[in-house]
Amino acid sequence: MAKDILSNLSPAKGSRKKVKRIGRGQGSGHGGTATKGHKGARSRSGHKFKMYFEGGQMPLSRRLPKFGFTPVHRQEMQIVNVETIEKMVESKKLSGPITPEALFNAGAISKKNERVKILGNGDLKSKVEISAHAFSKSALVKIQAAGGTAKVLA
Repeated sequence: MAKDILSNLSPAKGSRKKVKRIGRGQGSGHGGTATKGHKGARSRSGHKFKMYFEGGQMPLSRRLPKFGFTPVHRQEMQIVNVETIEKMVESKKLSGPITPEALFNAGAISKKNERVKILGNGDLKSKVEISAHAFSKSALVKIQAAGGTAKVLA
């Protein structure tokens, strides 16, 4: 038995396959049309279908029904929860009357000129005076229960 030397090593039988070399003449078995068939878009050089192309039939994205409704006059609002205001009052980031400008300076909202809505998630213990463009019902209840006031801006 011959010793296993690096120069004698070879892959196991059947583990490696010959590469299909297309368009290398008739003798290769893949000459002529180079496995592309006769005529048509796929046989031409430089051809590439779009990702959603389905052979000329109506694409799935166009066959499916469109749904939903997009309101034309939708107004984006930034939301701030009551618990966020409570945490900022406790950490002394907010003091005095709370306005959208004060919330922006404290880092509670990210856009200065966008409308602000106060939501009622969490608890509020501090007596605060809040001015915002909109309030949820639960936020109004919690602000008034803590002895604070809520002013709706135009």
